[in-house]
Amino acid sequence: MALTSAQKNQIIKDFQLFEGDTGSPEVQASLLTASIQELTDHLKTHKRDNHSRRGLLKQVSKRRRLLKFLQNRSEDRYKKLIEKLGLSK
Repeated sequence: MALTSAQKNQIIKDFQLFEGDTGSPEVQASLLTASIQELTDHLKTHKRDNHSRRGLLKQVSKRRRLLKFLQNRSEDRYKKLIEKLGLSK
């Protein structure tokens, strides 16, 4: 259910701004998006798992705050990230 370290490393490598970057909003939002997708798949089969549903909602709101921060900081970086992640905004 959780992301493996290989998956995390690949996501970080794809979205990092410079070598060793793990804390930029782009990397954080992309990691959250991957985790949200896995939790969504889990909840499709386990409809009554309310503990995981709460975690999913917390992750979605955290990603929304990160994207809002990035949008206020740099509109073009925000648009690139939204397009790359396939999110609708």
